[in-house]
Amino acid sequence: MRIEQNVKSLGGLKESYGVGQLKWKPPREFRSFTYSQSGFKLDKKGGQTVLSLSKLADIPIRLHRAIPDDATLKQVTVKKEPTGEWFATFGVEVDREPPEKPDELTDVVGIDVGILKYAHDTDGTAVESLDLSNERERLEREQRKLSRKQHGSNNYEKQRRRVAECHADLRRKRRDFLHKLSAYYAREYDLVAVEDLNVKGMIESPSNSRNTASAAWRTFLSLLEYKCNREGTHFVAINPRGTTKECTSCGVSTDKPLWVREHSCPACGFEADRDANAAWNILSRGIEDIGVGYSESTPVETALPVDTAVSAKRVVETGSPTLKERTASAVSE
Repeated sequence: MRIEQNVKSLGGLKESYGVGQLKWKPPREFRSFTYSQSGFKLDKKGGQTVLSLSKLADIPIRLHRAIPDDATLKQVTVKKEPTGEWFATFGVEVDREPPEKPDELTDVVGIDVGILKYAHDTDGTAVESLDLSNERERLEREQRKLSRKQHGSNNYEKQRRRVAECHADLRRKRRDFLHKLSAYYAREYDLVAVEDLNVKGMIESPSNSRNTASAAWRTFLSLLEYKCNREGTHFVAINPRGTTKECTSCGVSTDKPLWVREHSCPACGFEADRDANAAWNILSRGIEDIGVGYSESTPVETALPVDTAVSAKRVVETGSPTLKERTASAVSE
């Protein structure tokens, strides 16, 4: 099936595109396989969840969350991770209509993403970027150890798994942070406006590409979009051009270098945090693009806003209160 799909994909490309030839890969390179429509069954035997795979075996598994009773299993993919762990991913179909998006907006938010502060929104909340410096140091240390092992030896294989575990730890912590942050915005607001960033082009830039890749902005936007659709929230991605330079009070554009973190308009005298000004411009463009009613105007007449900083490590704590509860607590203190 994979060979057939690859051949069809190559055949669909333009003739002028140099596609080359299909390269043979040994069986060890295929770390996953998929059952579609049939050939698998999920049962419970003796209190244990068992995945029955046709012509293979009955495999005891541990579900990380229950599958809904009204869900229909469409496929299952069994995959071996580089760490040596095996995972079964189920594709399910649920006959459930998403909630309707509101015609009148009451709670709206604009989000400006960055590196120093991962997210700065129009409610004055600034979420710090996730600190993964300790995890990166551990990865670099284990990678140096791997380079000193003889390739193919047992010690090399053990050390390779340690390096793979470091990569998995980084990936899981980052995705956990992004899942919880995107879920908060999707559930708390009627409209979420963000920048439609060209992340691929930014990564190809020679400056600060590592921090840009580590921020995973494209992943955050993808998670935020599908969760907004699931929760019945308007999601709009706007063109980011000029959102930082343009004054949210009078609309006059002012050039400012990256190290200047405050916006001060020479035309009207409005002052605000650089990211807060960008977030208000993002929200204004989002409301204009979405074309639904919103009664309140942008409070640009106020002085320099007081932002509430939220630590990224508090966002990723399991069972921790929502961002809005933590913000209210910090303001009351």
